[in-house]
Amino acid sequence: MLSIMLKKRRIVIGIICAVVLGLVILLPKGLVFLASMKSSINSETEFFYIKEPLTLAELANRLEKEGFISNKTAFISVGEYKGIAPNEIALGKYEIQPFTSFRTLLNGFTLNSNGNGNGEIEVEVTFNNCITINDLAKKVSKSLFVDSAKLITLLKDTTTLSKYGFTTQQFPAMFIPNTYKFYYDTDEKQFVERMAKEFKSFWTNERKAKMKNIGLTSPSQVVTLASIVYSEQSIVSQEWPIIAGLYLNRLDKGIRLQSDPTFKFCWGDKLKGVQRLLNVHRDIDCEYNTYKIKGLPPGPICFPSSKVVDAVLNRSKVDYIYMCAKPDYSHRHNFAVSGADHMKNAKAFQNWLAGEIKKKENK
Repeated sequence: MLSIMLKKRRIVIGIICAVVLGLVILLPKGLVFLASMKSSINSETEFFYIKEPLTLAELANRLEKEGFISNKTAFISVGEYKGIAPNEIALGKYEIQPFTSFRTLLNGFTLNSNGNGNGEIEVEVTFNNCITINDLAKKVSKSLFVDSAKLITLLKDTTTLSKYGFTTQQFPAMFIPNTYKFYYDTDEKQFVERMAKEFKSFWTNERKAKMKNIGLTSPSQVVTLASIVYSEQSIVSQEWPIIAGLYLNRLDKGIRLQSDPTFKFCWGDKLKGVQRLLNVHRDIDCEYNTYKIKGLPPGPICFPSSKVVDAVLNRSKVDYIYMCAKPDYSHRHNFAVSGADHMKNAKAFQNWLAGEIKKKENK
């Protein structure tokens, strides 16, 4: 009888020990599981940026401070259970949905084999209407975690220029304005490398064949001419192939391009808003001034879109040598073959412009 009681006691003790051991082993996991089911407190979709390496505790502090979580301890416990090290928290831009579980949040911040966070989102980068490399760098730095000064330094570095096969003046031709998708933590070298791939992809054998057909020898020459075409006409796209044909005629005949935007480029911002351009403006000594140099300038005077580049490649076969703005607000041009006709067009425009200026002064 005593032995039976001892056996029962041992069984009870064993059960109690097993329960206690189970609690010791399973309770932390259970608590972590419960913590992982806790969620963010944002009621609307919001963006969260990680711009520098963070520890788990620093990440939790940021999330709490910016109103995403209210229980740092639970968040950290889930991260520690998952074994997330500081170098596994990926930089980037994240879109946090309302009431996202801690487990999902941490999975999203975790670095994957591609070098990005699992939940990291891409951003759109647009750099239309740029004139110089500095303009490009400023626009890119507004969308990516890229320092504009570092990007400018990289773009002007002789090693970079040599790598991609451009001179300093030609290099803008590699950057085709458009809207591109990047990860926010893309650095300056990755950005330039991506643009080089886009440039290579754009310049197909078909486009290169068209380039040779119009008498130009490199993509940078085509982009340079496109930049002049666009600077002359940024509104009425139907005129692009006509203007391209006109300038190609001048190149073929050995006539200076005499494009006003080229000497304006030499002055930088000093001629902004100036309507009446004078001989003193045209007389500037500058390698881009096509009133003084023969042929194309050494590089683009702005960043023309792919549509303008294609307009040059598909230029109109015209006989025009001259162009002058029409004496109205249509933003169109009168084109001419002879100098006499051009002088008539120019006089008509100058008389109209003088009258418009006088009207404004009398108001």
